[in-house]
Amino acid sequence: MIVQFRRFAAAAALLSAGLAFAPTVDAKTFRWANAGDVSSMDPYSRNETFLLTFNSNIYEPLIRRDKDLKLEAALATKWGTVNPTTWFFDLRTGVKFHDGAAFSADDVVFSYKRADSGGSNMKAYFASVKEVRKVSDSRIEIDTKYPDPLLADKLAAILIMSKAWAEKNNTVTAADMTKNEENFATRNTNGTGPFMLKERRAGERTVLVPNPAWWDKPVHNLTEVIFTPVANPATRVAAIKAGDIHMMYEVPPADTDNLKRDANVAVIEGPETRIVYLGFDQERDELLESNIKGKNPFKDKRVREAFHRSIDVDAIKRTVMRGQSFPTNLMVAPGINGYNKALDNRPSLLAPDAAKKLLADAGYPNGFEVGMDCPNDRYVNDEKICQAVVSMLARIGVKVNLRAQTRNLYFAKILRKSDFKPGETSFYMLGWSPAATYDKHNVLEALFQTPNAQSKKGQFNVSGYSNAKLDELANKIESETDRAKRDGMLAEATKLYTADFAYIPLHQQAVVWAARKDIELVQLADNSFPLRFVRVK
Repeated sequence: MIVQFRRFAAAAALLSAGLAFAPTVDAKTFRWANAGDVSSMDPYSRNETFLLTFNSNIYEPLIRRDKDLKLEAALATKWGTVNPTTWFFDLRTGVKFHDGAAFSADDVVFSYKRADSGGSNMKAYFASVKEVRKVSDSRIEIDTKYPDPLLADKLAAILIMSKAWAEKNNTVTAADMTKNEENFATRNTNGTGPFMLKERRAGERTVLVPNPAWWDKPVHNLTEVIFTPVANPATRVAAIKAGDIHMMYEVPPADTDNLKRDANVAVIEGPETRIVYLGFDQERDELLESNIKGKNPFKDKRVREAFHRSIDVDAIKRTVMRGQSFPTNLMVAPGINGYNKALDNRPSLLAPDAAKKLLADAGYPNGFEVGMDCPNDRYVNDEKICQAVVSMLARIGVKVNLRAQTRNLYFAKILRKSDFKPGETSFYMLGWSPAATYDKHNVLEALFQTPNAQSKKGQFNVSGYSNAKLDELANKIESETDRAKRDGMLAEATKLYTADFAYIPLHQQAVVWAARKDIELVQLADNSFPLRFVRVK
């Protein structure tokens, strides 16, 4: 009777999550789940890995990444430089959008303009761009303000939309998700990619079907893809063990060993290029969420150091991440160009009394109170990590009021607006992977340079951190082609931000997926998940 009750309870849990399926008849249907939903169908609405990787199954860039993360031809067949500040891209002919319209240079020019305006979250990729122009229906050229050797890498992150479709549906600019805006492209799509959107029920399920007119030769053998967001990890684990889903995108560390013992499930794991870190508001003169009035404690480096040196990343790895993290003091992971192992030295932990002295010297002998923002469905064990941080900071007299929310609410709150004005946070968790370029300059430009709407630098510098010397270095690095000089400047920039305690790097996150044994897929170090490589045996 107890066994029957447990089976009934498990079935009820799966039903409530939309996962109680009849036995699969067509083996080529692929069902997968993640803790949170894809935020939008608009490929420019948020520069976030899960949104970009999901939408890249529908839309395509001019240049894409292969299984080894190397650049390869997609909607462009050839590219290069005409001179140090002019690039050309020869476009693939005969490509059709999902609605049957022909792809041409007009769509590329339109897409790049759209990605660089309005509510787009992708503006930072165009910081070096001066002009995008059509040369012919099958060729465009891009003039840059200065030599940009990484431009092709950056454009691998920009997916191409249909100009005619966007104009017809009044979506020529991206909706600003930081202002909770929506438009037709938020829930509808029209790309050139291997899959087409069949059904979109936000928060419930999204269904894709193969594009029969795709220009490339399919590797996958899928006839339908059903994605379901399932917040409860126990429900996701139960679903994959029962065969109700074929793959779960992120496996909580606490469930890894359990799944490894299941003969029908394979756990796929490896280090990710993402760094999970904590940031402070260093921009406002008074914090939005603090009992300290008239000043901002985080503008004092001693306060930032006290926080940094009071957080035990090894304890987080051991107790929260169950060993599935790689603690670091840098904002880039090994494998990213510019990572310097010699500089990856985390300052030793401070005893609580020593940290309290730093706070007292800064004018806060009794500590202070501050709000903290954290997602609960974005990074592995994100809310639990934040809870651990709250406890660690309590030891030094800092009371942290934690607010954990789903990714949509969280990102809308903390991220900079489309005009680069600051989000509404005082202390927060975030993760970053330079997945567009796999180069440290991406991190410097996005997270460290002074936020500026005109230069498009610092779009994801939520903290408002500003260091004129680092700004100058990052600008030089962007156009430097001498490898030795560039590496020297990258090292100098690293020393600047670590000495400033600009952020609190926590760890390099591990990528851990689980799939049924009859599924073939490719796991990439940037945590992207191209469905074009998935096969059901």
